Amino acid sequence: MYRLFASVLSVVALCGFSPVRQPDEGPVLLSVIDRDGGGELDQYGHRGQQWVAGSPGHRYSVRMENRSGQRVLVVLSVDGVNAITGQTASPAQSGYVLEPWQSSEITGWRKSNAEVAQFVFTRHDDSYASRTGRPANVGVIGIAVFNEARRIYDMRPIPRPRPMPRPMPQYEDRAEAEASASANSRMADAPAAPTAMARTESRQRLGTGHGEREWSSSSLTSFERASSSPAQVSEIRYDSRQRLAALGILPRHRVDNTPQAFPDGFVPDPPARWR
Repeated sequence: MYRLFASVLSVVALCGFSPVRQPDEGPVLLSVIDRDGGGELDQYGHRGQQWVAGSPGHRYSVRMENRSGQRVLVVLSVDGVNAITGQTASPAQSGYVLEPWQSSEITGWRKSNAEVAQFVFTRHDDSYASRTGRPANVGVIGIAVFNEARRIYDMRPIPRPRPMPRPMPQYEDRAEAEASASANSRMADAPAAPTAMARTESRQRLGTGHGEREWSSSSLTSFERASSSPAQVSEIRYDSRQRLAALGILPRHRVDNTPQAFPDGFVPDPPARWR
């Protein structure tokens, strides 16, 4: 009985640090891809939150998978900043529209319909949010998902004009989007207010930088939200592996130097005597 009980405790202890997939809480599955490491980052559950370990200097992308048979609108927030407009993020803002069963990887801050500035893991004070005076939410990636309103067509013999779908806020107007991108570019080059940085103390030390530009094609579309409230809100927090271990989210790797009576392996030749 004691041996069985000890085995159960060992299994529970190991499960506490096992990578887990995000629970099925909505139509869109959120994950983070290390573009320089070559794979999806494992997610670790800790006190009701999902965490991933980022590597400083590595580029990353945010993968959004629509697992439903309907179009959805996904508003993407990185460090509390809208990844399309550069505004302080709000669910009412512009987002990406995913077709049924579509998976899309967002590789950076949207600069135009053809370019993005790469997402890069970097120091907290070098993150785009910190450089633009908004360091309070550095270290978190989030999505707000909206279902599309069902379109009702008039089937009577006498035709009448169909209601026009409501355009996505702050995204359908091309001139406004370009003006917003230009303003955000100027903000990125300006130093963050020292008073705001002095007042902010963050547990997390890794943020998302404004990296090099790369080609990323996109197009404008219209989307009518089924409601003003999102159907799903999900987030993933991130920091360096060392910090996650220090916070108890990842296990510490300890080296056991205790002598062992039966180490593995065969008898090797002794080294040559030193003369």
